[in-house]
Amino acid sequence: MAKDDYTTVSIPKPLAKKVKKRMEGTGFNSMSSYVTYVLRQVISSMEEEEQTEEFSEEDEEKVKERLRALGYLD
Repeated sequence: MAKDDYTTVSIPKPLAKKVKKRMEGTGFNSMSSYVTYVLRQVISSMEEEEQTEEFSEEDEEKVKERLRALGYLD
C-alpha cells in the first residue's frame, strides 16, 4: 500500500499503554501494525456474525410451520 493509503487515528494514552503491553511477545514491531491486525480480526468476526444471523426464506418458513403446529399461527 502507498503511504497515502493510510490514515492516523488517535487513541487515549492509557489505552496505548495497554496496547503496548498486550503486544509484548507477539512479534509485532509497531503499535500500528498490531492495532490493524486486531481491528481486522474484530471486524471479520462481526461480519461473520452478521452473515450467520440472517434467516433464509426457508428458515423463516420452517419457523412458521412449527408455530402453526403449536397453534400460535393460523
